[in-house]
Formats: sequence, structure tokens, C-alpha cells
Amino acid sequence: MTAAAVPQPRAEHEPSASAARGRRSSLAIALLAGALGAALVLLATSRKWAEGTASVAQGSLSQSANGDDITGLPGALAVVGLAALVAVFAVRRLGRVVVAALLALSGAGIVISSALGASDKAALEEKASKVSGLTHSPIHDVAYTPWPWVAAAGGVLLLLAGVLALGYGRHWPAMSGRYERAGTAGPPARGRARRGGATPDPDRPEELWKALDRGEDPTEAPAAQDPTEAPAAPAREEAERGA
Repeated sequence: MTAAAVPQPRAEHEPSASAARGRRSSLAIALLAGALGAALVLLATSRKWAEGTASVAQGSLSQSANGDDITGLPGALAVVGLAALVAVFAVRRLGRVVVAALLALSGAGIVISSALGASDKAALEEKASKVSGLTHSPIHDVAYTPWPWVAAAGGVLLLLAGVLALGYGRHWPAMSGRYERAGTAGPPARGRARRGGATPDPDRPEELWKALDRGEDPTEAPAAQDPTEAPAAPAREEAERGA
């Protein structure tokens, strides 16, 4: 008579389903917020931030300044933040904390510099001086566009990605995790991996991007197998050996 399979107790250190889902959600949100934030900043800094009229000998001449003309800091910090977002998955422990802090600081720097550039007319005055040939040429009828605040919004998204990386980054997978798991597994495990193929980790960044491309929700946890269900193959082998 075969004894019924007894469910094994959950290990104390094993995360619950809600905790695992929260970690996956934080990873997906950080990736989307960081990528979207950097894209917004780079787009906004290439657009017109301010325009005005310069007085010249022949009359007046309109002048305009892009975000990069007013301040180059937001665009530079966007590149730094994007690099830090990628580097978060290449390092671990203290290195991940440092990179996550750099990502958050990049976002904060973008917000501050964009807000200051939203009312800066130094670039317009410099262009007016070149046109008029005067050292200090006044600029009139200065008007500002919403693009500085678009850049500031991108900085907020990068700041959010950095804060999530600081809070949840220690639970996120690293780029080299699959190689370390394959190297430390025993011979039977490596043999099964060679025969059945490696199962992709759904928590890895590239798998999250693939899920988003397929229109799936990457935060949905996979259905867990019922531990009370005993495998059919081992039961048949036991019956054959008993016969």
C-alpha cells in the first residue's frame, strides 16, 4: 500500500508570493521609468526652451535657444542615469547600492537643472550679443516653452527608478546569475539542464522586456504546482519494483 505524499513545509527564508510579485513589479517599473525618463530628457533638451527679440542696428531680430544651449547638464545626466540603470544589473551588494544612488542623484540633478533653465535667458543674451556685436545686448519679449518641465518630468522618472533600485535592488537578479547557478549546480543538475535546456528566469530584465513585448503582465507570478500531487512516473517505478 503506497503512502500518500505529504506536503513539505515552506522554508522560512523562501519569499511569499506577494513579496515575489512586489519585487518583480519594482523591477519592471524601474526599467520602464528609467528608460522613459532618459528618453524624455534627451528629447526635451533638443527642443526650443526660450525665444526672444534682440535689438540690432537694423531693427530687431528674433532669437531662440534650445535646452542644450541653455544648460547641458540635463542631457549629460540623462546619459549617466541610463548607464547607471544598465549597470545596476551588472553589479551586486555594495556596488549595486552605489550605482542605484548614482541613478537617483542623476534624476534629482536633472529636475533641479531643468527647473533653473526654465527661466534662464543667458543663452538668448549671448546670441543677441553675437548678432549685434555688442558686449551686453538686451533681449526683449522673452517667452519660455514647456520643454524644460518635460525634461524635469523625465528626471522625476529617473529619480523614481533610482529609489526603487535602492529599496528593492538587492532582490533583483544580476546579469551573471545564470552562469553562477549553472557552475555551482551538481553533476545531476547539470545533466538535466543539458538534456532539458535551461529554463529562463522570469525575473531577469530581458525576460521582463520579452513579456512586455508579448503584451503580458510581467508582474503576474507563475502558477505554482500543488505539492500534494505526487508525480506519476516515480509511483509506477515503485509498483514495478514491488512486483
